[in-house]
Amino acid sequence: MKGDIVIVQAHHEKVAREIVPQLISKVRQKNRIFIMTVGGESGSGKSEISLAIANEFTKNGIRTIIFGQDDYFYLPPKSNSKRRRENPDWLGPHIEVNLDLLEKNLIDAIHGKSETVKPLIDYNSDTIEMQNIALGGVKVIIAEGTYTSLLRNVDTRIFITRNWLVTLEDRKQRNRGNEVSEPFTENVLATEHKIIAGHKHLADFIVTDGYEVINVGLEL
Repeated sequence: MKGDIVIVQAHHEKVAREIVPQLISKVRQKNRIFIMTVGGESGSGKSEISLAIANEFTKNGIRTIIFGQDDYFYLPPKSNSKRRRENPDWLGPHIEVNLDLLEKNLIDAIHGKSETVKPLIDYNSDTIEMQNIALGGVKVIIAEGTYTSLLRNVDTRIFITRNWLVTLEDRKQRNRGNEVSEPFTENVLATEHKIIAGHKHLADFIVTDGYEVINVGLEL
């Protein structure tokens, strides 16, 4: 998403250094693009850990791109926030987020297409445009976002357990305007917490509140 701020810190890099070595052989053995997801609550570090993982793969000669769920909202951020206030039911996967389109973009990659077309949201202008993403030479796609654990065509899922009660400072750093600590937004985050509470049980890797990595995938 244009206008977003992603600050990769040492603890995000530590997570990447623990996860990537466990996946490199699987990525290289795959005869197609390897799909990963990084899920968790707002401010939990999804974007930062995803970028750190992409950087770590790159160091190992593995080209990686990131698809952010934030680009797949049906409405851009300010308009979406307005709709949430007008309609309490306008919240959650498949309601405000076009997960089907994200799934289609991943399937394009899995099927070996040379490019795919995805949305790109501009946070500051509150607009959505479409962009062509070249897939040639890409070996890994990371789909990161609150609900990405629900995506079906995935090889490895990562879930971050840090919840909305302990991510206030991280959300402030992301500079999401005056949304931080605003009662309505905090209520939305509390609802999202309930929606994805069980998603960690889908994960192959769990990243704990202290950024420790637990490998729970039976096939890894």
